[in-house]
Amino acid sequence: MDVSVKTAPSPPARLLPDRRRRWLVALGAVIALIALVWLGWWLLYARLYESTDDAYVAGDMVNVMSQVSGTVVSIGADETDLVEAGQELVRLDATDARIALQDAEQQLARTVRQTRTVFATRDQLRAVADQRRADLARAQSDFNRRKNLAASGAVSGEELGHAQDALKAARDALIAAEKNLAASSALVGRTGVADNPDVRAAATQVERAWLALVRTSVHAPVTGYVARRTVQLGERISPGAPLIAIVPLGRLWLEANFREGQLRRMRIGQAASVVADLYGGHVTYHGRIAGLGMGTGSAFALLPAQNATGNWIKVVQRVPVRIELEPRELAAHPLRIGLSTVVTVDLRDTSGAQLAQTARQQPVLATRAFDIDRSEIRTRIEQIIGENIGESATPSTP
Repeated sequence: MDVSVKTAPSPPARLLPDRRRRWLVALGAVIALIALVWLGWWLLYARLYESTDDAYVAGDMVNVMSQVSGTVVSIGADETDLVEAGQELVRLDATDARIALQDAEQQLARTVRQTRTVFATRDQLRAVADQRRADLARAQSDFNRRKNLAASGAVSGEELGHAQDALKAARDALIAAEKNLAASSALVGRTGVADNPDVRAAATQVERAWLALVRTSVHAPVTGYVARRTVQLGERISPGAPLIAIVPLGRLWLEANFREGQLRRMRIGQAASVVADLYGGHVTYHGRIAGLGMGTGSAFALLPAQNATGNWIKVVQRVPVRIELEPRELAAHPLRIGLSTVVTVDLRDTSGAQLAQTARQQPVLATRAFDIDRSEIRTRIEQIIGENIGESATPSTP
């Protein structure tokens, strides 16, 4: 009968479970340490900040348009060029505008002379009325004298009747003259030739024609860089057609799209740090939250999502947050519209509001490039009126 003999395990076999146990304990300790580090990082840092890489540079794109129609004869700037506010960008053919201005000036001269005629007619009618008034007084005197003499028989009844008829005719003539004078006075009113409505209307047409001539030169409304040029030499353009797009690089901001859950503690005025892909981590921009969007991106889409369907699936929405950057940092490291960035917002200061509490008092953008000094054309208008009015044409007040 065979008897089996149990052999003791070898020392290497006994060491394997102990080694596995030590590795598991070490692994558990490492995992616990990592969890503690992550918990500390979240408590001390991560929960106080929100970040997103769905952020892009935005800015104003000012479209330069013509206020009058015409043919392009000159283009003063091309894409990537720097332009100053008030600089001429496009010039149109001004031949038609000059002819229109000359026609308006001639019409003003004709109107002044016609108005002089109206004033002269009024003065003439006043003289006629004065003459008719004198004739009436003479006829009244003759009638009264004959009437007294008729009582004594020195004047016949026929002669008295003639005197009465003459008195009536003189009275009717005076009434007609006064009505003609009133009608003429109504045309001129209480103004002089230079202040007459017809003359002022003709002067306005001259000023309008002069403005059309000046506006054949199209100027830059802001200082910036030409981003796009769509106008071509010799092209016939109409008012309102975009010619050149200018981007003022000093007015760039960020549109950072945060998830719904990240907006709970975001407030206006909170600090933000920005890293642009253009410069990488070597350049960090600093800014602040200027405002939170009033809707998600899908709400303002051309075709908004319709969730009233049977196969609806919840999608986490994002809301754009506007972040203003420091102008000095933008000047030192210029950005471009549409560039990608990573934005981190510091949530520790929650004293601000989620929405603006006061209305803006100053305009967002303003330009004086379209302010035109009209003293030149007004001097010209006064000259035309003075040349055609004459010294004797200024009437007295009726």
